[in-house]
Amino acid sequence: MKFGWLKRMMPRGLYGRAALILILPVVTIQLVVSVVFLQRHFERVTEQMTTTMLRELNYLEQLANTVADPASARAEVARIAGPLGLSVGWPEMTAGEGAGDRRAFYDFSGRVVIATLREGLSDVESVDLGNSGQVRLVMRTRHGPLELQFERRRVSATNPHQLIVLMLATGLLMTLIAYIFLRNQLRPIRRMAHAAEEFGKGRVVPYRPSGAIEVRSAGAAFLDMRARIERQIEQRTLMLSGISHDLRTPLTRLRLGLSMLPEDEDVAAMERDVAEMGRLVDAFLDFARADAAAGEPEALDPCAFVADVIEGAHRAGQNVRLADCPGPGRALVTFRPDGLRRALENLIGNAVRYGTAAEVSVILSPRACKIVVEDDGPGIPEERREEALRPFTRLDPARNQNRGQGVGLGLSIAADVVRSHGGAIRLAESERLGGLQVELILPR
Repeated sequence: MKFGWLKRMMPRGLYGRAALILILPVVTIQLVVSVVFLQRHFERVTEQMTTTMLRELNYLEQLANTVADPASARAEVARIAGPLGLSVGWPEMTAGEGAGDRRAFYDFSGRVVIATLREGLSDVESVDLGNSGQVRLVMRTRHGPLELQFERRRVSATNPHQLIVLMLATGLLMTLIAYIFLRNQLRPIRRMAHAAEEFGKGRVVPYRPSGAIEVRSAGAAFLDMRARIERQIEQRTLMLSGISHDLRTPLTRLRLGLSMLPEDEDVAAMERDVAEMGRLVDAFLDFARADAAAGEPEALDPCAFVADVIEGAHRAGQNVRLADCPGPGRALVTFRPDGLRRALENLIGNAVRYGTAAEVSVILSPRACKIVVEDDGPGIPEERREEALRPFTRLDPARNQNRGQGVGLGLSIAADVVRSHGGAIRLAESERLGGLQVELILPR
């Protein structure tokens, strides 16, 4: 992009961009006024004042060149210069010794003073503006160099700083007013953004629409959306309770009836079908209630939590170990332990089902907590990883189904849980074990 560097330099937040929109015009106006008014107006004033001073300087120059006797010329110049407020001197200097002008680099009006003096006087040797508040002018006469000193205020305006101070004070006052107004206008937007962010993580915080009409309208729409989602979750929970009761009861009757029949191959096949139906119902209920029955968020140590889940997997006979962890007590992460436990158990179960061993790692960063589950199984091709996250997807060619029975919900349950925390799930190839690598990324 041609202007990509400019986009990277601009503020990324709404507050910074709005402040830039308000402050930039004020600064621009001050710069324009400073350049146009101060430079042009005060340069013209300085030029007019210096031109007026030239009359007195020209008169003394002509007087010094008119009187034939050097002593009389010096006395006459001194007599006239006194009432005019000029200091006179006749320095002894060699040719070229006093040549050259002096002024500070920031003295813009001094440039006009020097140019006007050199243009109006015929034999100027040097103009020295380096002495604070004084102008030292040396010019050549028939009786030698003549040095004249006078106050700087006689040739240039002395109050441009007053306008600058006034502009700066006014600019700061307007910036302060704009800051207060901007903060009051953006505060409702930030409150709504915080409420939406927390709701995305499964936390409901109090929020009341406020601010401008447009912000209030957006806030009311957010509250309506949050209420609809909460009602949907509640209805899904009620539906799950009905499904659990309606399906488990006939399955239990089928198991009881089959147990009372004489054992043969047909009865055994029917018992396997009933057991498979029970696993399907359990898996579906686990997926559907992933966040509905996940509990309240808690601030916990992720390392201790993951170690506890791995210990439970060891008791179940699963070959899994904790590969890497920053250490207990390093940081706390807010999440719903029941939901995240269910997600980890499903991922570990998948890892040991399709491989021979699994490893779990915890990685902490300033803004996220990453839990990585790796296995040494066949993995999932890159082009089918997005498909693998969909419910009831069974990638038979990629995952060895002979190692165990699955219904294609392990990754879906994990993805649903981590997304309910405002996080993300990522599938990749494990560099350490060669199989599948699943990353659960939780915001801190």
